[in-house]
Amino acid sequence: MLTIAVTGATGAQGGAAARAALAAGHRVRALTRRPGTPAATALHDLGAEVRAADFDDPASLDTALAGADALFAVTTPFSTGTGSDTGTEIRQGTALVDAAARARLGHVVLTSAAHADRGTGIPHYESKRAVEQHLRASGLPWTVIAPAAFMDNYASGWTLDGLRTGVFAWPMPAGRPLTLIPAADIGAFAALVLGRRDDFAGHRIDIASDALTPAQIAAALGTALGRPVTHRQVPLAEVRTHSADLAAMFAYFTDHGLDVDVTGLRRAYPEVGWHTFADWAHGQDWAALLGR
Repeated sequence: MLTIAVTGATGAQGGAAARAALAAGHRVRALTRRPGTPAATALHDLGAEVRAADFDDPASLDTALAGADALFAVTTPFSTGTGSDTGTEIRQGTALVDAAARARLGHVVLTSAAHADRGTGIPHYESKRAVEQHLRASGLPWTVIAPAAFMDNYASGWTLDGLRTGVFAWPMPAGRPLTLIPAADIGAFAALVLGRRDDFAGHRIDIASDALTPAQIAAALGTALGRPVTHRQVPLAEVRTHSADLAAMFAYFTDHGLDVDVTGLRRAYPEVGWHTFADWAHGQDWAALLGR
């Protein structure tokens, strides 16, 4: 049994990793800036130890990591709610890796993004790449898991707005495949990696659970909702008015694709229990999400 610290524990990826690690029998320290939130309380009720920690407060990180065996590290440039802040992600990710090095942790598993090591030019992929590089240079045993596009994003934001009128609005052509993964599978894969350090240390692995085109995603959403959903391609110029970062990401998805070996992952790691997009879509409470 390991003692695993988890950053971003009240978010989607960190929360999924914390729950999966608890289910695997490990001790979990859920690190969060807001230990009194309902999400933190829910983790405490599952058996996690909730600790206050802030990326910009090195002393809090040192206290939270002291005596831990491993770390699941989540960094994000989107925490402010005002678009991407890649400089903050790099600064905070660097601080977290440095704290892990001071604590002499036995393994750091960093969640990044599929293809972030390929020089995509996408701002928030490049910031993740910088954190990856700092981790590799730290001298710590490390693993990078790099998820594809998040299925969970299809139950929020502009996608949810469009679904209210039977439209799947997405900035990609109808026939261009995209690899996808839900937070639950990221967490399950993270728990697997954390429990098998010797097998995974020193490796970077792109991960995804399914691959569908926007037309296929629209059809799957329609089946889950029980009514027709059609795909509408949102112009990149429209996305760019909201976020140049996200526009660059969708341009990359369209021009280069986000290929991940879904079949190989399912064959090699069946214990993860990979979910198809249809599995994920049928698991959502669409009535509550759509407010009907």
